Amino acid sequence: MAPKSRPRRKARSHKTAHEAQQIEVVQAVDTNIGAPDGGPPSPPDAIGFKRASIGQSFDLAESTGDIAETEADDLSSLEANGAPSPAGDSKTKDARDTDYPPLADDAGKEAAVRERDRIRAYRKGGIRFAPWNIPYRRRLQTLAVLIHSLSIATLVSFFFFLCAIPLTWPILIPYLLHMLLSKSATDGRLRARSERFRRSPIWNFFGDYFPARLHKTHELPPTRKYIFGYHPHGIISHGAFAAFATEALGFSEKFPGITNSLLTLDSNFRIPIYRDYILAMGIQSVSKESITNILSRGGPNGEGMGRAVTIVVGGARESLEAQPGTMRLVLAERKGFVKMAIRTGADLVPVLAFGESDLYDQVSPKQHPLLHRLQMWVLRTLKFTLPFLHGRGIFNYDVGLMPYRRPLNIVVGKPIPVAQAREGEIKSSEVDRLHREYIRELRRMWETYKDVFALGRTEELQILK
Repeated sequence: MAPKSRPRRKARSHKTAHEAQQIEVVQAVDTNIGAPDGGPPSPPDAIGFKRASIGQSFDLAESTGDIAETEADDLSSLEANGAPSPAGDSKTKDARDTDYPPLADDAGKEAAVRERDRIRAYRKGGIRFAPWNIPYRRRLQTLAVLIHSLSIATLVSFFFFLCAIPLTWPILIPYLLHMLLSKSATDGRLRARSERFRRSPIWNFFGDYFPARLHKTHELPPTRKYIFGYHPHGIISHGAFAAFATEALGFSEKFPGITNSLLTLDSNFRIPIYRDYILAMGIQSVSKESITNILSRGGPNGEGMGRAVTIVVGGARESLEAQPGTMRLVLAERKGFVKMAIRTGADLVPVLAFGESDLYDQVSPKQHPLLHRLQMWVLRTLKFTLPFLHGRGIFNYDVGLMPYRRPLNIVVGKPIPVAQAREGEIKSSEVDRLHREYIRELRRMWETYKDVFALGRTEELQILK
């Protein structure tokens, strides 16, 4: 009987030791996360934290809130900053082989605090509500994202409110005429651009909400002009706004001497008051006229040197492919931006935003094909999409239209030199060559950094038509 009882006692002791180890780790996490006096938090050991989270029975998978309420977006980035691993060695090797420097997911270090709050969140009806003792700074971050997300609705409502007051008509009528006749979004002069507004502290809160980080991999001399291709579109392209329409992520410090303008649909500049808001952010129209003017004016020599534009190449079509854990780029047949680069002599700069597709959950086209057909019909007819999405709420983690707090890592890749040619001299073979090289560079970026910033991925990079 003794030989049989000893294994049972060993098993019980092993289980008890395992539970004790989990409790110790969780206590260590509680001790290290967030100082009571409001001081800076001390992030816990990444690997230990993940073990603790997996070992506890908090039923995180029951929530519809986050990508792996597996929290793969938060915890995977934590693991990337933990103890050295064979994967880390291969990442360094890949970066060296492809001329890309190794990068670290600093944004993931902040995820431990948020994970603790999610675990301890009060649940009611399957919805996790944020605790009342959330730090004041995080409340301001939520407010900043809320203000920007509601900017169109708020400013348009304010405009119609003014229209209801007859005393404002002498001002509104000239303003509407100015809006219809103005070329501020296409003339390339950037007269409405406000550096003071772009550097406002509110955008620092906006960037820290996710949090978002801008990673520089190569130097961009200010003696050249550039076309940045931003991928993927995501649902609303929050990363593109934070990185290139504000100074929240330090673009001018990382790339001194370069004036970058984020581009959007021309129809946005026909929305009263909202147009002035985005013009102040330096956002311009994505029309050919606008791109040509921006990249041929200004700069030290008045010919556009030191100027850059950022185009979200995939557009509205790509937003329908945005699913958490994926990187699907509608790029195989999109060559217009390459032709613009040749026409203006601007170098092509690929930009890969890890985490952009993770900010919202969206109805899957495979599970709802009829709904997807409706979306495609609206896209073909009206040139915009109707994404059926949901995110988190202002005071809860599971239901609402706010983006999830998931790390955004925006990697600016290696510039591809482009020789300028006139309109009639642009060869299709040169366009195809630059397009292939651009896609090849995106693949190299993905292979180099996917094990740093995309540990929670469900599939590899896909280039779609």
